[in-house]
Amino acid sequence: MALVVLLLVGLLLTGGAYALFTQTSSAKAETASSSDIEEGQKLFAANCATCHGLSGEGSKSGPGLIGVGAAAVDFQVGTGRMPLQANGPQARAKESQFNDEQTAQLAAYVASLGPGPAIPEEENLDGSKGDPAAGGSLFRTNCAMCHNVVGAGGALTRGKYAPNLSEVSDKHIYEAMQTGPQNMPIFNDANLTPDDKRDVIAYVNEVSETPSPGGFKLGSLGPVAEGLFIWFFGLSAVIGLTVWLSSRSK
Repeated sequence: MALVVLLLVGLLLTGGAYALFTQTSSAKAETASSSDIEEGQKLFAANCATCHGLSGEGSKSGPGLIGVGAAAVDFQVGTGRMPLQANGPQARAKESQFNDEQTAQLAAYVASLGPGPAIPEEENLDGSKGDPAAGGSLFRTNCAMCHNVVGAGGALTRGKYAPNLSEVSDKHIYEAMQTGPQNMPIFNDANLTPDDKRDVIAYVNEVSETPSPGGFKLGSLGPVAEGLFIWFFGLSAVIGLTVWLSSRSK
């Protein structure tokens, strides 16, 4: 009987927590107007349903979108990665084919399908309120192995790559951390709090705007690129100078 009671209590607590979470997330989705959701559904049917299904249930050509939230749609559509231009190791960023209003409508429709991460509030994107030093520590621990220590990006395996973050807006950086697009892990609020994400954004902004005191950055790719540059051009200059001096002595 004790085991049965414990099981029932566990089920009640789990069900209650899930119901509370669902109601909270649904309330966020309901902040979008019904007209936005309706227009978003039309855009979805015309541009996304071929791969993701008429109701976002997914298909052999694309994953299901129920529960991905508005943030994932805003990132993928806002950066032009979706609709997908061509199959490949990963979707490439390009000019978005939707304007801001249409992107918001698509996000509202997908958010109405199931609870998921919402588009971040403006206060969480203000890098001036963040701590670049704390953000740098978080970035070096969680992001630098793919994006380089200053967010310059880099190659990954099998034709994949981490993009240069200096070319990404603050909102899309936050949404990428929130939703984990493609090869990127998800950093939800339990892993990185909204303040932590704002600190990371502050760090990326600072290193992107800081000039290079040593001259040409060489892509900020680190000592390998710098060493290769010195080895190739420096050694060529030394050899050229040696040949020139030898010819002069004769």
